[in-house]
Amino acid sequence: MTRVAYVNGRFVPFNEAGVHIEDRGYQFADGVYEVIAFANSRLIDLAGHMIRLERSLGELRIRRPLPPRSLELVMAEMIRRNRLSSGILYLQVTRGVARRDQAFPPQATPPALVMTVRTVHGPSDVMIAEGVSVVTVPDQRWKRVDIKSIALLPNVLAKQEARAKRAFEAWMIDGMGNVTEGSSTNAWIVTKAGELITRNATNAILNGITRLAILSLAGEAGLDLTERPFSQVEATDAAEAFLTSTTSWVLPVVKIDGNRIGDGRPGPVSRRLRAAYADAIRAQIERHARRA
Repeated sequence: MTRVAYVNGRFVPFNEAGVHIEDRGYQFADGVYEVIAFANSRLIDLAGHMIRLERSLGELRIRRPLPPRSLELVMAEMIRRNRLSSGILYLQVTRGVARRDQAFPPQATPPALVMTVRTVHGPSDVMIAEGVSVVTVPDQRWKRVDIKSIALLPNVLAKQEARAKRAFEAWMIDGMGNVTEGSSTNAWIVTKAGELITRNATNAILNGITRLAILSLAGEAGLDLTERPFSQVEATDAAEAFLTSTTSWVLPVVKIDGNRIGDGRPGPVSRRLRAAYADAIRAQIERHARRA
Protein backbone atom coordinates (compact mmCIF):
# COMPACT_ATOMS: atom_id res chain seq x y z
CA MET A 1 0.00 0.00 0.00
CA THR A 2 1.28 3.46 -0.92
CA ARG A 3 1.52 5.84 2.02
CA VAL A 4 -0.14 9.23 1.63
CA ALA A 5 0.99 12.58 3.04
CA TYR A 6 -0.77 15.94 3.14
CA VAL A 7 1.20 18.98 1.97
CA ASN A 8 -0.39 22.43 1.77
CA GLY A 9 -3.80 21.44 0.53
CA ARG A 10 -2.88 18.31 -1.43
CA PHE A 11 -2.82 14.61 -0.65
CA VAL A 12 0.36 13.27 -2.25
CA PRO A 13 2.31 9.98 -2.28
CA PHE A 14 4.53 9.91 0.79
CA ASN A 15 7.72 9.38 -1.22
CA GLU A 16 6.96 12.49 -3.30
CA ALA A 17 6.09 14.78 -0.39
CA GLY A 18 8.29 17.84 0.09
CA VAL A 19 8.32 21.48 1.17
CA HIS A 20 9.94 24.58 -0.32
CA ILE A 21 13.58 25.22 0.58
CA GLU A 22 12.59 28.59 2.06
CA ASP A 23 9.87 27.19 4.28
CA ARG A 24 10.53 28.91 7.60
CA GLY A 25 10.16 25.63 9.44
CA TYR A 26 13.10 24.24 7.50
CA GLN A 27 15.28 27.34 7.90
CA PHE A 28 14.29 28.70 11.32
CA ALA A 29 12.28 25.96 13.08
CA ASP A 30 9.54 28.61 12.93
CA GLY A 31 6.56 26.38 13.49
CA VAL A 32 4.57 24.13 15.80
CA TYR A 33 3.36 20.55 15.75
CA GLU A 34 1.10 17.98 17.35
CA VAL A 35 1.31 14.20 17.58
CA ILE A 36 -2.12 12.61 17.99
CA ALA A 37 -2.77 8.93 18.57
CA PHE A 38 -5.69 7.18 16.91
CA ALA A 39 -7.36 3.83 17.49
CA ASN A 40 -10.21 2.22 15.56
CA SER A 41 -9.56 5.08 13.10
CA ARG A 42 -10.61 7.60 15.78
CA LEU A 43 -8.31 10.33 17.07
CA ILE A 44 -7.69 10.11 20.83
CA ASP A 45 -7.93 13.18 23.11
CA LEU A 46 -8.51 15.29 19.98
CA ALA A 47 -10.08 18.24 21.80
CA GLY A 48 -7.03 18.70 24.01
CA HIS A 49 -4.64 18.54 21.06
CA MET A 50 -6.67 21.10 19.12
CA ILE A 51 -6.72 23.48 22.09
CA ARG A 52 -2.95 23.17 22.52
CA LEU A 53 -2.34 23.64 18.78
CA GLU A 54 -4.42 26.82 18.83
CA ARG A 55 -2.46 28.09 21.83
CA SER A 56 0.92 27.31 20.26
CA LEU A 57 -0.07 29.11 17.05
CA GLY A 58 -1.27 32.09 19.05
CA GLU A 59 1.89 32.33 21.15
CA LEU A 60 4.05 32.38 17.99
CA ARG A 61 1.60 34.58 16.09
CA ILE A 62 1.26 32.07 13.26
CA ARG A 63 -2.03 32.17 11.37
CA ARG A 64 -4.37 29.21 11.60
CA PRO A 65 -3.95 27.15 8.38
CA LEU A 66 -7.56 25.90 8.32
CA PRO A 67 -10.70 26.36 10.42
CA PRO A 68 -10.81 23.75 13.19
CA ARG A 69 -13.59 21.66 11.62
CA SER A 70 -11.83 21.62 8.24
CA LEU A 71 -8.59 20.57 9.94
CA GLU A 72 -10.37 17.70 11.67
CA LEU A 73 -11.83 16.54 8.35
CA VAL A 74 -8.38 16.52 6.74
CA MET A 75 -6.98 14.50 9.64
CA ALA A 76 -9.80 11.96 9.33
CA GLU A 77 -9.20 11.73 5.58
CA MET A 78 -5.49 11.14 6.17
CA ILE A 79 -6.31 8.13 8.33
CA ARG A 80 -8.82 6.85 5.77
CA ARG A 81 -6.49 7.22 2.79
CA ASN A 82 -3.66 5.43 4.58
CA ARG A 83 -6.03 2.61 5.58
CA LEU A 84 -4.82 2.50 9.16
CA SER A 85 -6.96 1.71 12.17
CA SER A 86 -4.37 2.64 14.81
CA GLY A 87 -1.19 4.70 14.92
CA ILE A 88 -0.18 8.33 15.22
CA LEU A 89 -0.86 11.41 13.13
CA TYR A 90 1.87 14.05 12.89
CA LEU A 91 0.68 17.58 12.09
CA GLN A 92 3.02 20.55 11.52
CA VAL A 93 2.25 24.19 10.86
CA THR A 94 4.98 26.69 9.95
CA ARG A 95 4.87 30.40 9.25
CA GLY A 96 5.13 29.56 5.57
CA VAL A 97 7.46 30.20 2.65
CA ALA A 98 9.22 33.55 2.43
CA ARG A 99 12.56 35.13 1.55
CA ARG A 100 15.04 34.25 4.28
CA ASP A 101 14.85 36.99 6.92
CA GLN A 102 14.57 36.48 10.65
CA ALA A 103 11.74 39.00 11.00
CA PHE A 104 8.22 37.83 10.21
CA PRO A 105 7.30 37.88 6.51
CA PRO A 106 4.37 40.02 5.33
CA GLN A 107 1.04 39.12 6.94
CA ALA A 108 -0.28 37.87 3.59
CA THR A 109 2.14 34.90 3.65
CA PRO A 110 0.02 31.74 4.12
CA PRO A 111 1.09 29.26 6.78
CA ALA A 112 2.30 25.85 5.63
CA LEU A 113 0.52 22.70 6.81
CA VAL A 114 1.81 19.14 6.47
CA MET A 115 0.60 15.84 7.91
CA THR A 116 1.72 12.23 7.99
CA VAL A 117 0.35 9.13 9.66
CA ARG A 118 2.05 5.88 10.56
CA THR A 119 1.75 2.87 12.77
CA VAL A 120 3.56 3.07 16.07
CA HIS A 121 4.83 0.46 18.45
CA GLY A 122 4.29 1.56 22.02
CA PRO A 123 6.11 0.14 25.03
CA SER A 124 6.49 -3.62 24.97
CA ASP A 125 4.69 -5.87 27.41
CA VAL A 126 8.03 -6.39 29.16
CA MET A 127 8.54 -2.63 29.60
CA ILE A 128 5.06 -2.25 31.03
CA ALA A 129 5.46 -5.21 33.37
CA GLU A 130 9.03 -4.53 34.49
CA GLY A 131 9.39 -0.76 34.05
CA VAL A 132 12.06 1.26 32.28
CA SER A 133 15.12 3.31 33.21
CA VAL A 134 15.81 7.00 32.68
CA VAL A 135 18.97 9.08 32.84
CA THR A 136 19.24 12.74 33.78
CA VAL A 137 20.69 15.52 31.62
CA PRO A 138 20.92 19.31 32.03
CA ASP A 139 17.89 21.15 30.67
CA GLN A 140 19.36 23.33 27.91
CA ARG A 141 16.15 24.32 26.15
CA TRP A 142 14.76 27.79 25.52
CA LYS A 143 12.44 29.36 28.10
CA ARG A 144 9.15 28.76 26.28
CA VAL A 145 8.94 25.00 26.13
CA ASP A 146 5.23 25.32 26.93
CA ILE A 147 4.86 26.06 23.20
CA LYS A 148 4.94 22.86 21.15
CA SER A 149 7.56 24.22 18.79
CA ILE A 150 9.44 22.20 16.19
CA ALA A 151 12.71 23.61 17.61
CA LEU A 152 13.66 20.34 19.31
CA LEU A 153 17.45 20.04 19.02
CA PRO A 154 18.05 19.94 22.83
CA ASN A 155 15.37 17.23 23.08
CA VAL A 156 17.07 15.28 20.28
CA LEU A 157 20.41 15.43 22.08
CA ALA A 158 18.79 14.38 25.37
CA LYS A 159 17.04 11.42 23.74
CA GLN A 160 20.28 10.36 22.08
CA GLU A 161 22.04 10.51 25.47
CA ALA A 162 19.40 8.13 26.81
CA ARG A 163 19.84 5.77 23.87
CA ALA A 164 23.63 5.82 24.26
CA LYS A 165 23.22 4.78 27.90
CA ARG A 166 20.58 2.17 27.02
CA ALA A 167 17.85 4.02 28.87
CA PHE A 168 14.32 4.58 27.66
CA GLU A 169 14.21 8.31 28.35
CA ALA A 170 16.19 11.30 29.60
CA TRP A 171 14.77 13.51 32.35
CA MET A 172 15.97 17.10 32.21
CA ILE A 173 17.29 18.91 35.28
CA ASP A 174 17.03 22.69 35.62
CA GLY A 175 19.52 25.04 37.26
CA MET A 176 17.89 24.52 40.66
CA GLY A 177 18.39 20.75 40.55
CA ASN A 178 14.72 20.07 39.81
CA VAL A 179 13.28 17.74 37.20
CA THR A 180 11.42 19.57 34.45
CA GLU A 181 10.31 16.76 32.13
CA GLY A 182 11.56 14.11 29.72
CA SER A 183 12.81 14.71 26.20
CA SER A 184 9.39 13.65 24.90
CA THR A 185 7.44 12.81 28.07
CA ASN A 186 6.19 14.30 31.32
CA ALA A 187 7.73 13.13 34.61
CA TRP A 188 5.92 11.95 37.76
CA ILE A 189 6.87 10.53 41.15
CA VAL A 190 5.05 9.07 44.14
CA THR A 191 6.65 9.85 47.48
CA LYS A 192 6.98 7.31 50.28
CA ALA A 193 4.15 9.18 52.00
CA GLY A 194 1.90 8.45 49.00
CA GLU A 195 1.90 11.92 47.44
CA LEU A 196 1.64 11.92 43.62
CA ILE A 197 3.74 14.77 42.22
CA THR A 198 4.27 16.21 38.76
CA ARG A 199 5.76 19.55 37.83
CA ASN A 200 3.23 22.36 37.56
CA ALA A 201 2.42 23.62 34.06
CA THR A 202 4.48 26.77 33.60
CA ASN A 203 6.76 27.89 30.76
CA ALA A 204 9.25 25.25 32.00
CA ILE A 205 7.33 22.23 30.67
CA LEU A 206 5.07 21.23 27.82
CA ASN A 207 1.62 20.61 29.23
CA GLY A 208 1.13 17.10 27.83
CA ILE A 209 -2.33 16.03 26.75
CA THR A 210 -1.83 12.64 28.40
CA ARG A 211 -0.53 14.53 31.45
CA LEU A 212 -3.84 16.41 31.64
CA ALA A 213 -5.81 13.19 31.28
CA ILE A 214 -3.84 11.54 34.10
CA LEU A 215 -4.33 14.57 36.34
CA SER A 216 -8.07 14.23 35.84
CA LEU A 217 -8.04 10.48 36.46
CA ALA A 218 -5.88 10.89 39.58
CA GLY A 219 -8.36 13.42 40.91
CA GLU A 220 -11.28 11.08 40.22
CA ALA A 221 -9.41 8.30 42.03
CA GLY A 222 -8.93 10.51 45.10
CA LEU A 223 -5.15 10.34 45.01
CA ASP A 224 -3.10 12.82 47.03
CA LEU A 225 -1.98 14.94 44.08
CA THR A 226 0.36 17.95 43.99
CA GLU A 227 1.64 19.93 41.00
CA ARG A 228 5.02 21.35 41.97
CA PRO A 229 8.73 21.09 41.11
CA PHE A 230 10.53 18.09 42.56
CA SER A 231 14.27 17.59 42.78
CA GLN A 232 16.47 14.93 41.26
CA VAL A 233 17.25 13.78 44.81
CA GLU A 234 13.55 13.56 45.66
CA ALA A 235 12.92 11.53 42.51
CA THR A 236 15.67 9.05 43.36
CA ASP A 237 14.23 8.65 46.87
CA ALA A 238 10.64 8.19 45.65
CA ALA A 239 8.52 5.11 46.18
CA GLU A 240 7.47 5.16 42.53
CA ALA A 241 8.20 7.08 39.34
CA PHE A 242 6.59 7.03 35.93
CA LEU A 243 6.35 9.01 32.71
CA THR A 244 3.42 9.90 30.47
CA SER A 245 3.06 10.64 26.77
CA THR A 246 0.78 10.08 23.79
CA THR A 247 2.58 6.92 22.73
CA SER A 248 3.69 5.58 26.15
CA TRP A 249 0.49 6.35 28.10
CA VAL A 250 1.65 5.69 31.68
CA LEU A 251 4.99 3.88 31.83
CA PRO A 252 6.67 2.95 35.14
CA VAL A 253 10.23 4.14 35.76
CA VAL A 254 12.21 1.77 37.99
CA LYS A 255 15.72 3.26 37.67
CA ILE A 256 17.05 6.82 37.51
CA ASP A 257 20.75 7.12 36.65
CA GLY A 258 21.13 3.48 37.67
CA ASN A 259 19.54 4.05 41.09
CA ARG A 260 16.66 1.71 41.89
CA ILE A 261 13.33 3.42 42.60
CA GLY A 262 11.35 1.90 45.44
CA ASP A 263 11.60 -1.88 45.25
CA GLY A 264 12.70 -1.74 41.62
CA ARG A 265 9.31 -2.80 40.25
CA PRO A 266 6.29 -0.88 38.86
CA GLY A 267 4.25 0.41 41.77
CA PRO A 268 0.51 0.31 42.43
CA VAL A 269 -0.16 3.96 41.53
CA SER A 270 1.40 3.76 38.08
CA ARG A 271 -0.35 0.44 37.37
CA ARG A 272 -3.67 1.84 38.53
CA LEU A 273 -3.38 4.98 36.42
CA ARG A 274 -2.32 3.08 33.31
CA ALA A 275 -5.37 0.85 33.64
CA ALA A 276 -7.62 3.87 34.20
CA TYR A 277 -6.24 5.60 31.10
CA ALA A 278 -6.74 2.46 29.01
CA ASP A 279 -10.37 2.41 30.20
CA ALA A 280 -10.75 6.10 29.30
CA ILE A 281 -9.46 5.50 25.78
CA ARG A 282 -11.84 2.58 25.30
CA ALA A 283 -14.69 4.80 26.45
CA GLN A 284 -13.72 7.47 23.90
CA ILE A 285 -13.69 4.90 21.10
CA GLU A 286 -17.09 3.56 22.15
CA ARG A 287 -18.56 7.10 22.20
CA HIS A 288 -17.21 7.71 18.67
CA ALA A 289 -18.69 4.41 17.48
CA ARG A 290 -22.13 5.27 18.84
CA ARG A 291 -22.08 8.63 16.99
CA ALA A 292 -20.99 7.06 13.70
